[in-house]
Amino acid sequence: MTSSINMGEITDTAFSEAMIERLVHTFYGRVRQDELIGPIFNAKVADWDDHLAKLCAFWSSVILRSGRYDGRPLRPHLMMPLEGHHFDRWLDLFERTARDVLSPEAALVFIDRARRIADSFEMSIGTQRGEIRSPRHQRRPLPE
Repeated sequence: MTSSINMGEITDTAFSEAMIERLVHTFYGRVRQDELIGPIFNAKVADWDDHLAKLCAFWSSVILRSGRYDGRPLRPHLMMPLEGHHFDRWLDLFERTARDVLSPEAALVFIDRARRIADSFEMSIGTQRGEIRSPRHQRRPLPE
């Protein structure tokens, strides 16, 4: 059974660019320091300021449907040495950060989207490697 959130169900949560920026900057600050995934991201990202701006635009497009992001986010990840445990760590850090910096209702929306993205990327990487992978992250129970 998968867990997902419908944006229409969240009526008292105001989503904003400032909320997205706070989440993205806090989260990737933690990613950069993480012993497992930090070295992978730090080796690939030459300009963190530019990268954070792109990530804010991406999440703005995902959550606010702003259309600010115009890119192909999967492509760079296909060239990274990512395995299932890397996605697990990325998602654990993301979920913890979302709960730390957002309201509980907003955190649930971001967590739901992040799980969908993690599953999509992980399955796409598997497909490129000739593997069949099933979605794993959407099955995790949502935090209360």
